[in-house]
Formats: sequence, structure tokens, C-alpha cells
Amino acid sequence: MPMPMPMPMPIPSFSASSAALERLPLAGRRGLVLGVANDHSIAWGCARTLKARGAEVLMTCLNEKARTHAQPLADSIGATLRVCDIEQPGALEAVVAEAAGADGVLDFAVHSIAWAPLADLHGRVVDSSAAGFARAVEVSCHSFAELARLCEPHLAVRGGVLVTMSYLGADEAIAHYGLMGPVKAALESMVRYMALELGGRNIRVHAVSPGPMPTRAASGLVDFDGLMARTVETAPLRRLVTLDEVGGCVAFLVGPDATGMTGQTLFVDGGAHAVR
Repeated sequence: MPMPMPMPMPIPSFSASSAALERLPLAGRRGLVLGVANDHSIAWGCARTLKARGAEVLMTCLNEKARTHAQPLADSIGATLRVCDIEQPGALEAVVAEAAGADGVLDFAVHSIAWAPLADLHGRVVDSSAAGFARAVEVSCHSFAELARLCEPHLAVRGGVLVTMSYLGADEAIAHYGLMGPVKAALESMVRYMALELGGRNIRVHAVSPGPMPTRAASGLVDFDGLMARTVETAPLRRLVTLDEVGGCVAFLVGPDATGMTGQTLFVDGGAHAVR
């Protein structure tokens, strides 16, 4: 049975007048969105929503192959796109410096990167290799700490926000989520510690936890179609969420109405986290 999906929210035109753009809630804000792979990417949903609400956005993709899918997206919203493989020395430093611009100011950075070797991801956690586990943590978790370290002086100029992406499997054992469960649990814990450490500089840190979405990264999970179907059956809203809904949550966190919030994991999953 087809899974019900809500109608996508309209994205404002980027041909609006300069006066109209100045009235957008994120006008004058500048930031970085890591991890765009294609038009199904959560990072893309965040980038286009942030841009639609007035922010200046620099997007990144993994490599030149990904650029073929990501460049038309960046062009469609007037955003800058750069290739950034965070495992390559100096790559993250370069995009942070470019995003901050000549005046060295950043208002937000969105981390939407997750990866694990398939052999470890598809197996049991107890059978995972030390090397595979370590690399999954490095790419999916520690890179957020590295991003924060590089962004800190730029975000502190006028106060800023760091956002990463998690999943319910950080809080409870989800069949076939395997290795990524402990990795996401570590990521959510790091959000809380980073919020404590950076709050004195008026830098806020959050995780957003979307429900299952048909992204390229999720396609590597065993029986992911079954997970989406079960979510539709059990979530209070009886549907999957959209990229625009995840992007809207991120835009709220980045915007002026969330300045009293930090260290939280916010679920955008149709209520799936609230039921068992």
C-alpha cells in the first residue's frame, strides 16, 4: 500500500525584491550546510529552507560525482556549492573559512553527514570491527566536534547555532540500525556537552532527529522500506515527514525565536518517538 505523504510546502521565489528579502526571518544570516548528495538529502531540505527564509548558504557535497547532482540544486536557489570530503586534511577548514567570509562571521552550521562501512552496518554490533566502528564515529560523530571547533570563533562574533542530524535509534534499539545506533547516541551526548562548553560564547547546539526518510544514506540499511512502512502504521501522524518539515525545524533553531534553547534533540518524526 503506498505510504501517504503530505503536500510539500511552497518555497518562496528567489526573484523577490530586495525589500521583500530584507523582511525574511533569516535575512542577513550566513551559514554552512554540510552533506548534500541529491534532491532527497536532508541537507538539501535544510539548505533550501534556510535560503528561502533569507539566509546566505554555502552547501557542500562529498566529491565530484556528487557535484553532478548537487550543483543544479545549488544553482536553483542561488547558493554556493563546494566539494568537501571531511576525511581529507584541510577540506573542512577551507569551507568554514569561505563560509565565514572576509569579515569572519558565521551564524549557523548544519552537519548532515553519516557513514559506516556496509560490512559493519549490515552486521551485528557485537561483530563490528574496531576499524569500522572507529571510522563510523570519526565521520558521523567526531566531525561535528571538529566542525564546532573550526566554527567557534566565527559563530561567537554575534552568537550562532550548530545543528546535527540524529535518529530515534540513538535512544532505543531499532532492528537493522545496528552500528549507527551507538554512533548516534554518542552524537547526541556530544551535543549536550558542546552546548555546555560553548554556551558562554552564545553558541547554541542542537540535534534534530527526523523520522525515516528515503535518503541515499538510509538506503544502505537493511529492510529500510519495512522501517518506513512500520513508521507510517504506528506514528501518530500516520505518515512520513518531508524535507521541508525538517528544514523548517532547523530554520526555527537558527532563527530569532529559539535563542533561549540549547543542548536539545528535537524530533521531527510524526510523533513516532512518543509511541512504542
